Amino acid sequence: MLPWLRKVDDYFPLRYLSWWLCGLGAVLSAVGTWYFWPAWPWFILFMGLSLQGFRDVRQTKRAVLRNYPVIGHLRFLLEYIRPEMRQYFIESDNEATPFSRQQRSLVYQRAKGDPDKRPFGTQKDVGAAGYEWINHSMQPTQLPGHDFRVTIGGERAQPYSASVFNISAMSFGALSANAILALNAGAKAGGFAHDTGEGSISPYHRENGGDLIWEIGSGYFGCRTPAGRFDPEKFALNARDPQVKLIEIKLSQGAKPGHGGVLPGAKVTPEIALTRGVPAGEDCNSPAAHSAFATPVELMQFIVELRRLSGDKPVGFKLCIGHPWEWFAVAKAMQETGILPDFIVVDGGEGGTGAAPLEFTDHVGAPLQEGLLLVHNTLEGLGLRERVRIGSAGKIVSAFDIARAMALGADWCNSARGFMFALGCIQAQACHTGRCPTGVTTQDPLRQQALVVPDKAERVYRFHRNTLHALQELVQAAGLLHPGEISANHIVHRVSPHEVRLLTNLLPFVRPGALLEGELPGAVFKTYWPMASARSFEPVRPLRRGFLGV
Repeated sequence: MLPWLRKVDDYFPLRYLSWWLCGLGAVLSAVGTWYFWPAWPWFILFMGLSLQGFRDVRQTKRAVLRNYPVIGHLRFLLEYIRPEMRQYFIESDNEATPFSRQQRSLVYQRAKGDPDKRPFGTQKDVGAAGYEWINHSMQPTQLPGHDFRVTIGGERAQPYSASVFNISAMSFGALSANAILALNAGAKAGGFAHDTGEGSISPYHRENGGDLIWEIGSGYFGCRTPAGRFDPEKFALNARDPQVKLIEIKLSQGAKPGHGGVLPGAKVTPEIALTRGVPAGEDCNSPAAHSAFATPVELMQFIVELRRLSGDKPVGFKLCIGHPWEWFAVAKAMQETGILPDFIVVDGGEGGTGAAPLEFTDHVGAPLQEGLLLVHNTLEGLGLRERVRIGSAGKIVSAFDIARAMALGADWCNSARGFMFALGCIQAQACHTGRCPTGVTTQDPLRQQALVVPDKAERVYRFHRNTLHALQELVQAAGLLHPGEISANHIVHRVSPHEVRLLTNLLPFVRPGALLEGELPGAVFKTYWPMASARSFEPVRPLRRGFLGV
């Protein structure tokens, strides 16, 4: 600052200049209106800004506004639009925050039916650590179509032939009515499944008749007593609906594992209350733990009860891996009781939700790779892998994402945010505010109107179809007949600029039947398998203080 300006600032702080100029503008426009010309619109503007400046210096919550009345609001305006400015002008195509521009563009193009080809070569640094590719064959195959299927619950009276790519769990309430309608209509057209999320089955899930995976969370929405316990009669009424193909018990979700939730009473509209079976206008609690079972053996028994009540439909559970001994306890309960879930969905810690504490989003729950491998390896070690199907979810939007998950042991994949992009989501990250700019995650009737159901349903259908067509081309290039044949031998991972390794040599894989033979392969099994008991989720012996166990 120039010396003379500094002296002026000592007596007349320049940070108030914008406020004073607004006051001067108000005076001049008032005088002009009285003597010369009708300048009353300017008087209203400058007088309003002057009063705002007076309010700024009197308020006690924001120090910036007290020191910089009027002009200080620019700081909050720029902060408000910063994510959009970064997304549109600063962020590179490959910055993943949480999904890169390239990933989003791929979904948009496939959903719209636009060309998804890329000119002039890859934008990825193929020499950077972490770069991956799938090995191709000198004798590619030719497949008749891309409708890849996997049978879930082959031993049940009502098995389900599922697509290898489905809509992951998103509840009505988290998503708008129009979003649910469009997702289900797209699922119906494409012959794939739509997970209800734990918010139960709404009228919007039923209207178009698409296949449903009914998720049962700890709040037992749609099948609960007034006290919030599991209600067998209400469950049977919904579960026997022909539209419901699978029953999924949600033990935890990747975005906030081990964390319950509360839908504030103000958001519990009569529609949501009717769908969830809770009183309208009252807080709707989703506890962190289930009340229908307390031990791994009781979980297996609960699975049997749900099968009976549903007319012997496939029943499984979803979890994000946390304490390894708890998962091992569930595996031991399968072994001890002889009761197997028909499927297990592994949710990665990179999963998303409309709202979660930052620490849970960033630092709780095993990522998909580690969780999926642990579940797959455990079932392999117990000789159960062929009898239990595994689904996976966690930032899966492209055909390569699906192929990689299958290489790690998945039988099929689910995607939530990928299908949200297909609906028109622009990653504004305003899901928790009720002010979603595209009508996907809001209950505001006016905002929902932006989402035109027939158009978005077609986009959901096309995204699924074109992604599976891309998967077909990958499978053919690898010389295979089905994506289920993709293994860790097909995926190459760059470890350093001068070293690459197959995933099968880089990641731990357990030999079939190894656990039955008393073998404990790797540090995780050696440390935690002896601690697990089918009779309790608690460890048999506590971890020593300071022991990392890795």
